Formats: sequence, structure tokens, C-alpha cells
Amino acid sequence: MQNQPNNVEFTFCDFANSHHCDKLLELLNCYINDPMGGGIPLDQQKGLQLIAGLKAHPASFVLFVLLNNEIAGLATCFVNFSTFKASPYINIHDIIVKKEMRGSGLGKALLHKITSIATEKNYCKVTLEVREDNTNAKTLYQSLGFKDTEPPMHFWTKML
Repeated sequence: MQNQPNNVEFTFCDFANSHHCDKLLELLNCYINDPMGGGIPLDQQKGLQLIAGLKAHPASFVLFVLLNNEIAGLATCFVNFSTFKASPYINIHDIIVKKEMRGSGLGKALLHKITSIATEKNYCKVTLEVREDNTNAKTLYQSLGFKDTEPPMHFWTKML
């Protein structure tokens, strides 16, 4: 894979491993604090709730990307089902790379790995959402073949 740094590995988050859980929360809070995250970091209680929820969710997985044996990023994913294709697919809910490692190819490596997982499982697609103003992410995603749908769709939210 071109532009991928040496010493890159992947591992799935083990929710029984406290180091993995700590790194998941650390990376998520770093992203939430980022201008593209635009949120309020998770406190300890919300963090524990997140870990428990992901662990209990039957169709979720968190994939870590490691550089030189250090967790440098992650993708939080959910397996969903396409009624139109009558086939499962992966939705990437979060993709996070440590700020100091952005631009190093780790995001691209994560996306390639997730696409590979979907292909191996014979899933029909990989989906993600991206903020309109996140030009760096959009450039990366477009370079890997992600694009708006035809006709264009919008991701809408009703907060409860």
C-alpha cells in the first residue's frame, strides 16, 4: 500500500482490556475536542457507559491502528444491513488518528483495512459520514473512492 508508514498493524479493541478501553476513550475525547469534533468530552461516567454499550452491541467493532506498537488511531464501526442490496455493510461512525500523526497515511491504512474486512465478508459496501467543512477528511475519502450518492443523500438528525 503506497504512502503507508512502516510498522503499521491493526487490532480489534478488546473491551475486557483496560488499556484498550483507556485508549479508545483518550482518542475519542481528543477528537471531540478537535474543531471537527465540536463537542463536549466524555466524563468518566459517560466513558464507562460508552464502553459498556459498545461491548454489548451485537454489531459493533472498534479497529485500532498501531504504529510501532503504539495505538495511534481507531475506527468505530457498525455492521448494518442494506435492504436494497439484501446484504450487510459496514458503517464507519468514527475514524480518528492522533493529531500529531495526521497526514502520515494511518487514516488511509484504516480505511483500506476496513474495506478489506468488508470484502472478505462479502459485504456490499462501506459507508461513512463527513462534515461539509472537513476538507482534509473529504480529500482522503475521495482519494479512496468514497463519494456522495446519486442522487445525493443527507444525513439528518433529530436529537432526543
